[in-house]
Amino acid sequence: MGIKLYYTTVTASRTVKSQQAEMIRILDSKSIQYELVDISVGLELRDEMRSKAGNPTAAPPQLFNEDQYCGNYEMFSEAVEADTVEQFLKMA
Repeated sequence: MGIKLYYTTVTASRTVKSQQAEMIRILDSKSIQYELVDISVGLELRDEMRSKAGNPTAAPPQLFNEDQYCGNYEMFSEAVEADTVEQFLKMA
């Protein structure tokens, strides 16, 4: 599967929880298939997300198309407002 959403099920941050829920809701509403990758199951997944994003402090949620970095919540939100989600996800 192409699109991967790196997220976490273990967080005390309401912001992270709401951002993740919003991204999932939007992807579902646009019928975009994606794979959820829970970084809380192991440090290697968090490190993989940060390595692929090119940011040693990247926090979830983060979107990728295969191994290509697409962006974080703020970037995704801007693409939604501009109606360019498919381009943002490198699907077009």
